[in-house]
Amino acid sequence: MMTDPRTTARLLSALGLAAGLAACTTTEREHLVKAPTHCVDQTVQVYFDPQSSELTKEGRAVITAAAQGARSCKVTSVEVIGLADAAGTPAAGLEVSQKRAASVAGALKAEGLPAAEFKVAAAGQAGAVTASGQAAPMRRRADIVLHLASQ
Repeated sequence: MMTDPRTTARLLSALGLAAGLAACTTTEREHLVKAPTHCVDQTVQVYFDPQSSELTKEGRAVITAAAQGARSCKVTSVEVIGLADAAGTPAAGLEVSQKRAASVAGALKAEGLPAAEFKVAAAGQAGAVTASGQAAPMRRRADIVLHLASQ
């Protein structure tokens, strides 16, 4: 059986390439395929149970993931804004949103983000009711904005 010379040449070329790559050490390949880190701002939200400022397991996971994503970048600033739904009095809403912001900021600092770059605020119930009068239950959260730059 005869084989087309072009097919044989392609096969030998592919085998040569595979053998060449197999001979590379890990550090040589790592240098060749390492993509530059893209440090772009990240916005994440951490949700809370009603009238609570205690981080849930899911909330901690969001914070850990955000901090890990920022590790290879320079953190230029971190904004944490606590929010509350329309339940209760405006004073209680402001208090719980302040506690939520503080809880999230503390967890971010514990993950190693630079404490000096934090801006922490609370919005309370502001915006918790839509223009049509509907309550916005998804306001039981803290918004996190990580401003990142390349190292």
